[in-house]
Amino acid sequence: MQKIVLASNNKGKLCEFSEMLATLNMDVIPQANFDIEDAEETGLSFVENAIIKARHASKIAGLPAIADDSGLEVDFLNGAPGIYSARYADMENAGKDASDEKNLLKLLDALKDVPEEKRSARFQCVLVYMRHAEDPTPIICQGSWEGFITTEKHGEHGFGYDPIFYVPEYNCTSAQLKSEHKNKLSHRSIALAALVKKLTTK
Repeated sequence: MQKIVLASNNKGKLCEFSEMLATLNMDVIPQANFDIEDAEETGLSFVENAIIKARHASKIAGLPAIADDSGLEVDFLNGAPGIYSARYADMENAGKDASDEKNLLKLLDALKDVPEEKRSARFQCVLVYMRHAEDPTPIICQGSWEGFITTEKHGEHGFGYDPIFYVPEYNCTSAQLKSEHKNKLSHRSIALAALVKKLTTK
């Protein structure tokens, strides 16, 4: 099997990526196995940050690398929190004091007087696959998941902004969806399916 380093130590991502890429005879290994620390995300877009993370992991591990960068875009807030989704509640200190709960509450507060029809939002995910650290033409795939921001939390599943991300097709939030449904709808699964398709054609 071809070994690939995943520029993340997130167990959920590792499981999802491993399952999808196993069909291509690829063995996905988390960067922690190579003592790789997280890269500093200095990009100004999802794709820039994904490339930074993939190149960093590939260079140290000496293997092909896969990385993703994702976040929530709210139209009323001109795309915020966007690439800063994970550190939204503590932008001044690079997110050191941010948490899922604090981020979520800050977003609800920012939208407290905004009517339902203006609360449109989407989760974005950009995946990057690099054959090596100097790869001049990395494979880039994107997935989007459209929805709305609720006025209060609902559901116990998922993480991040899931409890306030309303999914119209299922009339519930992402945090109320069963994992098998979410894994078919989510921005990450869409991007990953696109990556598998591109790697298959190559």
